[in-house]
Amino acid sequence: MRDSLFSRREIFPMSQDHSVSGAAPLRRAREARGDFAVIADLLPYLRPFLGRILLALGLVFVAKLCNLLVPVVLKRIVDGLNVEPSLPMLPVGLLLAYGTSRIGVSLFTELRQVVFARVMARTSRQVTLKVFRHLHGLSLKFHLGRRTGGVARDVERGGSAISDLLDWTLYSIIPIFLEVILVTTVLVWAYDWRFAAVTLATLLAYGGWTFAITEWRTRYYRASVEADTRANERAVDSLLNYETVKYFNNEEHEASRYDESLHRLENARVKSTTSLAVLNLGQVVLVSIGVTAMMWLAAAGVVGGSMTVGDLVLVNAYLLQLSAPLFLLGMMYREVKQALTNMERLFGLLDERQDVQDSPDAGPLVATRPSVRFEAVRFGYDPRRQILHDVDFEIPAGGTVAVVGHSGSGKSTLARLLYRFYDVDGGAILIDGRDIRRLTQASLRGTIAIVPQDTVLFNDSIFYNIRYGRPEASREEVEAAARAAHIHAFIRSLPDGYDTQVGERGLKLSGGEKQRVAIARAILKNPGILIFDEATSALDSQSERAIQAELEHIQRGRTTLVIAHRLSTVMNADQILVMDGGRIVERGSHDDLLARDGHYARMWQLQQREAERAG
Repeated sequence: MRDSLFSRREIFPMSQDHSVSGAAPLRRAREARGDFAVIADLLPYLRPFLGRILLALGLVFVAKLCNLLVPVVLKRIVDGLNVEPSLPMLPVGLLLAYGTSRIGVSLFTELRQVVFARVMARTSRQVTLKVFRHLHGLSLKFHLGRRTGGVARDVERGGSAISDLLDWTLYSIIPIFLEVILVTTVLVWAYDWRFAAVTLATLLAYGGWTFAITEWRTRYYRASVEADTRANERAVDSLLNYETVKYFNNEEHEASRYDESLHRLENARVKSTTSLAVLNLGQVVLVSIGVTAMMWLAAAGVVGGSMTVGDLVLVNAYLLQLSAPLFLLGMMYREVKQALTNMERLFGLLDERQDVQDSPDAGPLVATRPSVRFEAVRFGYDPRRQILHDVDFEIPAGGTVAVVGHSGSGKSTLARLLYRFYDVDGGAILIDGRDIRRLTQASLRGTIAIVPQDTVLFNDSIFYNIRYGRPEASREEVEAAARAAHIHAFIRSLPDGYDTQVGERGLKLSGGEKQRVAIARAILKNPGILIFDEATSALDSQSERAIQAELEHIQRGRTTLVIAHRLSTVMNADQILVMDGGRIVERGSHDDLLARDGHYARMWQLQQREAERAG
C-alpha cells in the first residue's frame, strides 16, 4: 500500500503510546485543575463585562428589596383589616403598594436577565471559539491520537456549562444568600433574636448537608460524563467508518461495543439518581424542622400578645419565600458542580501544548517562485524510532523534484515537515534561504498547496470543496480550476451540478472524482509551492494520462515536490530522489538512474512487468 500525507503507517509507535490518546490528556488536566482554578480561568473572559455584571447585581438587589417589602405590606394590610365590623375600611394605599411590590420583583428580575444575557452568550462563544482555534493550532500528533466524538462532546458540554454556571450563580445562588441576609436582618430588627437564630441554624444545617452530599455525589456525575464521552466516541467512530462496518458484517459487534459504554453510563446515572433521593430527603427534613420552629415561635408570640396576626402572616410569608429557594439550593449547587466539571474538561483542551508555534521573531513568507532546501534533516515521530536520517536535497525555484521509494521509506514525512506539521529534530528546512521555523505558519502554509493521496472532503457541495482552496474566489475561477482538473464536464452532468452534496468525507464520490476535486482545489489556490502526494493514484490509466499532462502544465513556474509510487508519473522531473529506510540512496534524472542499474532501475523493471501482466 502506498503512503500518503495523512497515512499513519510511518508513525505506528504513536498508536501504542497511550499518552497521546484523546482521553488521557483530559484526565491529567482534570486531576490538576480544581473548582477555583476553573473559575480563575473564566474570570478574564468576564472582565470586559464588569459594568453589565455590576448592573445585573444591582437589579438583583432591588428585586430582593421589593420581595422583602411584600410580606411587610401584607402584614400592614392584615393588621389594618383587623378592626371592628362597624368601621369598615379598605387600605387602598397598602393594596396598591402590595401590587406594586410584586410587579417590582418581576420587573427587576426580568431586567436583570436582559442585562446579563449578553454576558452569558458572549463568554460562552469566546471560550468555545478559543478552544476551537486552539484545537486547530495543535500539531498533527494530537489529532492523530484524538477521539473526535469525545472531543466534540467535551466542547459542546463545556460551552453550555459556562452559561449554566453564570446563570445559576447570578440568577439563583447569589439572590438566595442575599435574601437570607435581608430576611434575617429584618427578623432581628423587628422581632425576637430567636427568629434569626432559627433561620441561620436551618440555613447552616441545610447548606452543610447539601454541600457534603453533593460532593459525595459528584463522583457519580464525573463517572457518567466519562461514560457519556466514551459512548459518543465509539458511536462517532463507528458511523464515520460505516462502510468498513458493512464490509465485514460487524454491525452487531459495533452495537455490542456501543452498548458496553451505554451500560457504564446507565450504572453511573442510576447511582447519581438514587443518591439524589438521599439528598432531597435530608433537605426536606431540615427545612421542615426550621419552618415548624419559626411558626411555633410566631404562634406563641400571638397567643402571648407580643405579636399580632399580621406579624404571624409576615413571618409565614418570609418562611415561604425562603423555603422554596432553599429546596432548590441543593439542585443549584449540583448544577454548578456539574458545570464546573464540564468546564474542567473544556479548559483541559486548552492545556494541550502546541508543539509547533510561531517564534517571537517569525516573519511572513512572501514568495511567488521560492526555492526549497532540506539540510541534513533528521526526524522521528517517536524518539525511539528515527524516520529520516540526514536527508539533504534542494528544489530550485520553479523546479520539480520527485521522491520515490517503497512504503514506509519516509517520503510523505517530507511533506509533513515542509508544511511544518512537526518541527525537525535536527538540520533545517529552508525556503528562499530562510528557516521555516522563522516564518509564520499561516504565511508558510498559504504558499503551499497539496494534492494528497487520501482526499477527504467536507460534507458540503462540490463548489464549496473546490472553493476551499481560496474561499474568496469567484464562481468563474472555481469553474476554471475544475476544467483544468478535467472534472468540469462531470460536475455539469450531475443533476445539481456544482451544488451536488458530496456526503460525509466525500463518500458520494468515487476515489478518482475526489482526487480531481483535490487537484482543482490546489489549482485554485495558485500556490508558489506544489506538493503532489500520489496525486493520480486513484485514477485509471486513461484518466491518469489526461491528468498527468495537465499536472505537468500546472507545475511550470512553480516549485514542486512530487511524491510518487508509479515511476511513469515522474519521468520528466528535474531530479528524482530514491529513498529507502529514511535515507536518499540515489538521485538523478530518469535516464541517469536507469543507466546506474540500482534501486530505481529495479523498481522500474518491476513496474513495467506488472503493467505488461495487467495489459
